[in-house]
Amino acid sequence: MKVHEYQAKSFFASYGVPVDRHALCRTAEEAVAAYRELGTGKAVVKAQVHTGGRGKAGGVKLGGSEDEIRRHAEAILGMDIKGFTVDRVLVSEAVDIAAEYYVSILVDRKSKCPMMMLSRSGGMDIEQVARETPEKIEKIVIDPVLGMTDFLARQAAFKLFDDMVQVKQATKIFQNLYRLFVEKDASLVEINPLVKLGDGTLKAIDAKMTFDDNALFRHPDVKELFEPTPEERKEQEAKEKGFSYVNLGGKIGCMVNGAGLAMATMDMIKLYGGEPANFLDIGGSSNPEKIVEAMKLLLSDKHVNTVLINIFGGITRCDDVAKGLIEAFKTIETDIPIVIRLTGTNEAEGRALLQGTHFTVGTSMSDAGHKAVELSKQH
Repeated sequence: MKVHEYQAKSFFASYGVPVDRHALCRTAEEAVAAYRELGTGKAVVKAQVHTGGRGKAGGVKLGGSEDEIRRHAEAILGMDIKGFTVDRVLVSEAVDIAAEYYVSILVDRKSKCPMMMLSRSGGMDIEQVARETPEKIEKIVIDPVLGMTDFLARQAAFKLFDDMVQVKQATKIFQNLYRLFVEKDASLVEINPLVKLGDGTLKAIDAKMTFDDNALFRHPDVKELFEPTPEERKEQEAKEKGFSYVNLGGKIGCMVNGAGLAMATMDMIKLYGGEPANFLDIGGSSNPEKIVEAMKLLLSDKHVNTVLINIFGGITRCDDVAKGLIEAFKTIETDIPIVIRLTGTNEAEGRALLQGTHFTVGTSMSDAGHKAVELSKQH
């Protein structure tokens, strides 16, 4: 789960991480009032959306007068940034920046521990820095039993700063940042950039946080900030109906029983030159109502032009699945080609039931995968 910059900054401030003065605004007039309240010569108007690349898209503007702030706010509000419509902006004080740094704490899959990433190349696209100049990024694995000790925090601070004035500040910031990361069950906390001001003080002028969805029940204050995208809302609804669903943006909708088989199905589609639209595990049910709900979920994705149903009948009998599919499609009208692969218990009986229907039956997983990809490319 993601939160907006202003929400992340609120968490930062409550944990003792210094942030710039700012105000959230939903209209141009509110932005002007905020600029007036800040009382600074210059201020920055920043779009608040759940995606990166705001600056490149024109969603971050510097202004030095009420007229400039109003024009920037009017231009940014309503702007589309990577599919997200801007409905609020943050007006922040413009600070005297002497240097910019990158700091983040995330979960490292390799070490299975929290890891701190640091770079003196802050304010830039960190993915580009990692790709082109990986030596500029320092990585420190944090032992979750010990946490962010004084020694480790100082070691991290010396990676970025040479002056003890900044090292002492950074040590405290890093310890507070790690405490926030752990106590709020975050999967990422990021400051890009952490800036050194002209007077030598450090401040986070941007903030990013994502949280572990599975831990939200422990954090009602975080959960209430959830603003699901249409895809996330769909995934949430699928979970409530007993499905495991993840949208992938491709063209071949997948309905599979079993997570491992679902992963293999997506790999197969990619191998044969197609694009899987989703991960969808419907479990071991042959219940027609559940199949109807799963198919409605697939067909609600406007990108889907072919559906591949891949069923392995272990405990679930293939003839029961075939009957369920035939029953389900009496209530579903669609012109989209549907390819079915049935294998396992009573597979011959299941395939026999599907003969003469509008379904395309695959004799094997490979055969079904090839047919689904070919049909997808024809549409």
